[in-house]
Amino acid sequence: MTFLGHSTIRCDLPSGEVILIEPWVDQNPACPDELKSFERIDAMLITHGHPDHMADAVELAKRHRPKVVIATYEICAWLTSKGVENCSGMNLGGSQQILDGAATVTQVQALHTSAIFDGDEVINGGVATGFIVRLANGFTFYHAGDTALFSDMQLLADLYRPALAFLPIGDHFTMNPHQAAIACRFLEVREVVPIHWGTFPVLTGQPQHLQDELASLGVNCQVKALQPGESMTPDS
Repeated sequence: MTFLGHSTIRCDLPSGEVILIEPWVDQNPACPDELKSFERIDAMLITHGHPDHMADAVELAKRHRPKVVIATYEICAWLTSKGVENCSGMNLGGSQQILDGAATVTQVQALHTSAIFDGDEVINGGVATGFIVRLANGFTFYHAGDTALFSDMQLLADLYRPALAFLPIGDHFTMNPHQAAIACRFLEVREVVPIHWGTFPVLTGQPQHLQDELASLGVNCQVKALQPGESMTPDS
């Protein structure tokens, strides 16, 4: 797992495939320049339509032709209209196997908005979402996208048992560190990677704040405070 800044995550699978979650790299000020290019992108996952999560989706998809591009039905319809191939639109609660069974992707709810900004036009992007990704070896992680805290995260723990969560902590547009710490308690994850922080001054939450909040709540969850460009191998 490599943190490319803001909410963008590159997942290099043991089988060699690359999953890119939130394709915002070329225009992402937090993404290191040397990581803005890819040899391959096999799958692309988009949680919602805001440009800080999918502004580079069309260009990257046309350049690398991933085997599958996953988002809401509405976002996939827009991407297809722009010439993106292999879109597989889905909706909340649904799952699909990708990359010949290397992973199963489930789309889950997020509390946020979603719109696509196409020039001067604002287009409906459906609902905002998160993703549960279960790899072929059974390891399961959760990318929350942009979201407020919601109590049904406890259901995600019951249904999917994620070991790792990528959670926004920046505040203003998403959860703050205190709310993210409660999310970790709801999700019962062993590890958390803070995302959606530090890119812009308005995003005031910091990984250390999350660590402090987890300690205050007595939640046993390890914070992986990745800086943009840093990688980790999750505990299996």
